[in-house]
Amino acid sequence: MAQAGEEMTLVIGVDALRRLSDPAAAVEDASRWTVEVGVAGNDHDELRSFLDREGVEPGFVSGERGLIGGLVAVRQRITTDRHVFVGTTDEARATAEAVGWEYLDVEEASTEADWDLAGENEQS
Repeated sequence: MAQAGEEMTLVIGVDALRRLSDPAAAVEDASRWTVEVGVAGNDHDELRSFLDREGVEPGFVSGERGLIGGLVAVRQRITTDRHVFVGTTDEARATAEAVGWEYLDVEEASTEADWDLAGENEQS
């Protein structure tokens, strides 16, 4: 997703992480080609529980201030060429774009980053 010579901060919404077959591997992979990779959500306790349960170790977690507050704080703290939020809904897109973030739907992000979506490789 990051282009050559370009610095990027990536935040993946917890709902988007839930759609991935291996959230921990996706975050680890993203940490190789971003300056910072974090996870955000509106419910900090739920977010922390999910990360612990799945063994996800992002560079930062943003959830104490809700999604809007978290994205604003991250953008102020981390200066990169791009700030990209991966989400799942039109509401998430509107939120991210309202505070100056690029938005990628999890399906598009998974294709670009070669991450599997949950259920993608399962046979019926």
